[in-house]
Amino acid sequence: MNSKNYIIWTLTDGSEGMISQVIGLAQELSNDIVQIKTDLLFPWSKLQPGIIPSFKWIFKNHIPKSIHPNIIISCGRKSVYLSTYLKNKNKNIINIHIQNPKISFKKFNYIITPNHDGVEGKNVINSTGALHKFSPSILSSIKNIFEVSVKNLVTCILGGQNQHYVFNQSQVEDFCDKINNLKKNNPEINLLVITSRRTNSFIKKIITQKLNSIAKLWLGKGENPYAFALKYSSNFIITSDSTSMISESAISGKPIYIYQLPFKRVSKRFEKFHNEFNQLNITKDFSNDIILSNWSYSPLYESKRIAGIINERIVRENK
Repeated sequence: MNSKNYIIWTLTDGSEGMISQVIGLAQELSNDIVQIKTDLLFPWSKLQPGIIPSFKWIFKNHIPKSIHPNIIISCGRKSVYLSTYLKNKNKNIINIHIQNPKISFKKFNYIITPNHDGVEGKNVINSTGALHKFSPSILSSIKNIFEVSVKNLVTCILGGQNQHYVFNQSQVEDFCDKINNLKKNNPEINLLVITSRRTNSFIKKIITQKLNSIAKLWLGKGENPYAFALKYSSNFIITSDSTSMISESAISGKPIYIYQLPFKRVSKRFEKFHNEFNQLNITKDFSNDIILSNWSYSPLYESKRIAGIINERIVRENK
């Protein structure tokens, strides 16, 4: 089977983070991709897979009948149900799950998990950071339609509070003070600040008050300049709470500074992730830097590397 002839179904719950991961891998394996948003009846929608059996009628989403996939790539708890159901219906389907499925690994041909998750197994392939949809070819097509100068562009990408990290008034004021200090000592840089879906309105208000005069701000309205920033930025400053934003920025090969937020509770996963990226010379901590350093590393393009491993194994196993 030629890789470009694969028919691939991607299965997620519709969240952007999961879609980015499955599409990132799928587009490196084929151009024929069908996206399916998995929607389950209760109690399957709430239960961990493996507790009760799966049946066709538990899926509220449409399952195409006229086309049949060669490969299924799933991500997230809900998608595990549909992936294993389809695999049981057709053993020839190659099913790949991104992240730990929390059920027997034998139910999947391949499982893709990042190194920092510490998951191992015969059919497990580990990635450096998170997979994502951005590729050199996609970034090459991005044009500057934003009122932002790309000369010496430094992009700050902010996440938000989660179960592991604190991001409150104290942190955002400290962050803004450091950015103001950075601009004062480096007047030649242009600043772009991008917030994420997890950045709350209170944080956005403080950012507007403190950084609006020195930076271009994107606070969630209008076209998102995120992909533009990945292409054109000379440096990144990113809050520590999102492994995905850091992994995506690493495709640039440009320096990434990490603004370390304080832990609510220490996460060994996050610690391992940050240690790994620091040791690979991808990131450095952003603390009291008043002059940005320039360093380089090979752009991190894990979707392509992982797809190559999978395709090689599929070809070998079908000889």
